[in-house]
Amino acid sequence: MGETIASEEMHRYFDGLEARLKEAIEIANRARARGGDPRPVVEIPLAKDLADRVENLIGVKGVAEKIRELEARMSREEAALEIGKQVAEGVVGSFPSKKDAVEAAIRVSMAVLTEGVVAAPIEGIDKVDLGKNDDGSQYIRIFYSGPIRSAGGTAQALSVLVGDYVRRGIGIDRYKPREEEVERYVEEILLYKRVASLQYTPSEDEIRLIVRNCPVCIDGDPTEEAEVEGHRDLERIGTNRVRGGMCLVLAEGLALKAPKVKKHVNKLKMDGWDWLETLIGGAKSGESDEDEQKNKIKPKDKYIRDLIAGRPVFSHPSRPGGFRLRYGRSRNTSFASAGINPAGMVLLDDFITNGTQLKIERPGKAAAMSAVDSIEGPTVRLFSGDLIRVDDIKEAYEVRQQVEVIVDIGEILINYGDFLENNHPLMPSPYVFEWWIYDYESVCSETVSYTHLRAHET
Repeated sequence: MGETIASEEMHRYFDGLEARLKEAIEIANRARARGGDPRPVVEIPLAKDLADRVENLIGVKGVAEKIRELEARMSREEAALEIGKQVAEGVVGSFPSKKDAVEAAIRVSMAVLTEGVVAAPIEGIDKVDLGKNDDGSQYIRIFYSGPIRSAGGTAQALSVLVGDYVRRGIGIDRYKPREEEVERYVEEILLYKRVASLQYTPSEDEIRLIVRNCPVCIDGDPTEEAEVEGHRDLERIGTNRVRGGMCLVLAEGLALKAPKVKKHVNKLKMDGWDWLETLIGGAKSGESDEDEQKNKIKPKDKYIRDLIAGRPVFSHPSRPGGFRLRYGRSRNTSFASAGINPAGMVLLDDFITNGTQLKIERPGKAAAMSAVDSIEGPTVRLFSGDLIRVDDIKEAYEVRQQVEVIVDIGEILINYGDFLENNHPLMPSPYVFEWWIYDYESVCSETVSYTHLRAHET
């Protein structure tokens, strides 16, 4: 672990905190030794960084040092996959059986992905087992439980990718589902949607696509009282009740986070995941490049599919007059945080304010709103018949009661990093001020000052 860079005074402060913490733990241990508590010692181990947290959480010795080594030369996600493979192969840790090694590998990788701060790696994965395909080969079964929700969709999906990465390294075959098992998944996920809740519910065809092609069996323990009616008493599925953990990982993990999974599949050059293209809605066989591009930018209605009654809809999917994409970043926007003109906030009857969370069409599923007065506000038609664009918040308050129709809702500021993080293709930009500068320079053969032009913009 790298040394903390700080002044001598701060180092003394940190050392003092650590010394007093150890003293408090010693006192607590002496008190617990009297037998009045469930455990005779303090159960919370001390950890200075992610690597320590993972080793203490999962209990595999030697993992911390290897994680630090891997993170020095690769991304967090790549390090999680690689440490999982090394644990499964026995390079790190020692286990009595192949099944135990695979289970530890998946838990360690999940702990790295969730930074060792949630219960998902130990409570969200109930167990990992090896099943048998009809041809006699073995496959990995990961039993998920309800607490896997706390890991988030990305970590849920990548835990399945970890399982595939690990099984390849130790020579275990892929999962080959029977047709009745595929249909059981379809029935069960749709039933879970009715009795519980899902952020995103894949279609029946999407569920079939995932189950038939996923190289790891996504299994789980029963979490709901509801039982399936059509596909019961299956040999390789040990319950008729709904398995909530399985539903979460398949729907909110693999189905919803398919673009992120594909990004890591491409980085690692893993085969057998081509079906993600179909799931994402990308290229299909026989299509031209032009058709492929059209598929990538077609409207997405996921964000209004499960609309709650009473919630306002500010813009329908890719409809003219809705929010116009403006690439960029202001001081008060960042990842999953977008900006709109404050005049727009006023003219939308103050439904949106700083910090309001909106479900958005793309590139991610939501963004927190911030006021950015350097982008275009709404274009409105007044009762007088005048058509004006309102960029100033004072003017917005003045004309608020005179607005008949909002013709164009204005720009929404989203940074490139959101598209990169969500592995989403860049959307075509409207004709914005920055493009006008390029066109002006190409015609006039002179370089212009953005600040000067912006100050004199009319």
